[in-house]
Amino acid sequence: MAFMPSSEGPVQPVPHHHARLYPLAGSARIQGGFWGERQRLNREVSIPHGAEMLNEWGNLDNFRMAAGLASGEYHLPAFMDSDLYKVLEAVAWERQHGAEPAHEAFFAEAVNLIGQAQRQDGYLNTYYQVSKPGKLFTEPEMGHELYCAGHLLQAAVAESRSRERALLWPIATKLARHLVKAMAQRPAFVPGHPEIEMALVEMYREAVRRRAHDNAASGLGQRGADALTPPGTDDSMPAQSLLALAGDLAGRRGKSTLSFGSFGPSYFQDDVELAKADKVRGHAVRALYLLSGAADLFIETGRRDLLEACEAQWLDMVSSKTYITGGTGSRHKDEAFGEPFELPPDRAYCETCAAVASIMWNWRMTLATGEARYAELTERTLYNALLAGWGLDGKSYFYVNPLQSKQGSSRQRWYRVACCPPNVMRLVASLEHYLVTQDPGGVQLHQFVPMRVSASAFGATWGFQVDTGYPWEGWVLVRIDEPPAAQVDLAIRLPSWAKDFSLELNGSAQHEMGPAADGYLHVKRAWAAGDELALRFPMTARLTSPDQRIDAVRGCVAVERGPLVYCFEPAPGAGTPSGLAGLLVGSPIVERSAQVLGTSVIELACQARNFDLPEGRCWPYYPYGPHQREEPTPSGTAQAGQVFEARAVPYFAWANRERAAMRVWVPKLGPREHWAP
Repeated sequence: MAFMPSSEGPVQPVPHHHARLYPLAGSARIQGGFWGERQRLNREVSIPHGAEMLNEWGNLDNFRMAAGLASGEYHLPAFMDSDLYKVLEAVAWERQHGAEPAHEAFFAEAVNLIGQAQRQDGYLNTYYQVSKPGKLFTEPEMGHELYCAGHLLQAAVAESRSRERALLWPIATKLARHLVKAMAQRPAFVPGHPEIEMALVEMYREAVRRRAHDNAASGLGQRGADALTPPGTDDSMPAQSLLALAGDLAGRRGKSTLSFGSFGPSYFQDDVELAKADKVRGHAVRALYLLSGAADLFIETGRRDLLEACEAQWLDMVSSKTYITGGTGSRHKDEAFGEPFELPPDRAYCETCAAVASIMWNWRMTLATGEARYAELTERTLYNALLAGWGLDGKSYFYVNPLQSKQGSSRQRWYRVACCPPNVMRLVASLEHYLVTQDPGGVQLHQFVPMRVSASAFGATWGFQVDTGYPWEGWVLVRIDEPPAAQVDLAIRLPSWAKDFSLELNGSAQHEMGPAADGYLHVKRAWAAGDELALRFPMTARLTSPDQRIDAVRGCVAVERGPLVYCFEPAPGAGTPSGLAGLLVGSPIVERSAQVLGTSVIELACQARNFDLPEGRCWPYYPYGPHQREEPTPSGTAQAGQVFEARAVPYFAWANRERAAMRVWVPKLGPREHWAP
């Protein structure tokens, strides 16, 4: 019996009691809508563009040099290998939507090159093989050896789950065996950039699945299901050793052995033991990848101390170190979290990779706890912090995502440090795996996307269709077309901002239904074919105020609509955001349809006022007190002090028309206030 690919996604826990929810043991397929269009853009534009950039920037040349097929100067930075691995992972997940010949040709060529570059003992890292062959595993802080290895393992898992004949899996297995041996010989080695931890856990999960299939095919049942490769060979190694290594590496932190220049142990999350840390700190991407691994380890081992550390650090992050967009990392220096409430909009770092890492971590926390708060932060980060880093043309990117830009910014077609673009590609390609889960009682719908879902429950398969106008329209319709054989609970997450909502079952209002303690609306019944469950909530624009402890935006407001954060960016003939004295908070907000680089969006028009500075005045301070005057009459062009119409677009769509100033947070003004006496 040939090994068959699965419909599993990037995170597929081994079934046991430690996870509260499990990714759907069936399939969910996105069918059009907002995210369907973005998956198409990713498939047709972003992935081919990424393959082109990997050739242009020298990533593949590095592998050719490591394989002895070329010579020359190594293309830095040291972690260039990881960019290729992430693009390959994106190709593998895209394969579940249908193979693309150009993608497959690139994949085969790249994997062949990777195999030629790998050493006989399994080691694989082109930077050290070409530039520092005598320095293997001697530079833990910035060497990125295990970071790159982790991305290779994740790409191999994606390939194994997407097609029958896995080309990358043998390479990854050989590397994993080498890492197990090498780390046993280096008990003090602490990887400076986490990522390997969650990769090892996922490879363990896939190895268990593959071995169970092989045993079933040979009539062995579950015997030997822990073997990564067939017993009796020189390459035999228990899959459990991968899980053990992940736990070992996570447990090595907290001894303050890592430092590099001005980067101290906290930058590397090496100042406190992982299981005892209650504050998120240091380099944002490193921190969130490490916490993803910690959540994985809890799910597979049941270690409560790791879950409690994750919960404490999540609360610390969300309550005082997360931007309204879901972005994280307030400091350009160190690309790091700052102090509590240190969230300056114009100096926000909010690396796109940090948004990806946050989504990965929150998905694992959703599985671990079943609580809606993690899925809600996933939604906020998806629609705002992540999408802002990806141009509407599909081939331009932001590395940094500020919430205010006085001079405007332009996306780049690629970066020397190109970690972000391929990270976006692999996440978008695998997005359907972050939408729906199941438990023994039923199915949970976490994100609102048009899709067809096939679920397995109570030994039977059942299916339903999800339709929605999200994120522009506030309705979600679930239609049962293949009913389950028994009563099943269908749970739908209710956004916390949707205070006024209605739920209907087959056209009948369910007035008694409200969200449970977990944040979901639960409907349990014996479902019949044709049953429809409809959730509706208003999608009106709303003003949001910041916590007064966020000094940088005290006295300001932001505009949100549904899951989208808006920003003020001038359209042709409109006022300049940097000149906004503030929004007139009592005025109505008007919604309009608009186009941004061919993408349909809903634009918001708000009443605002420009700065009113007397001619010749240069001192920007004045005595405190109320300042009033007669209201000016608006005219066609917004002059200083006049009321005018400021236009806001979704934050994800900014910087797609022209280089222009932008801001999310705007000072709030009453109807007769202005900024200057």
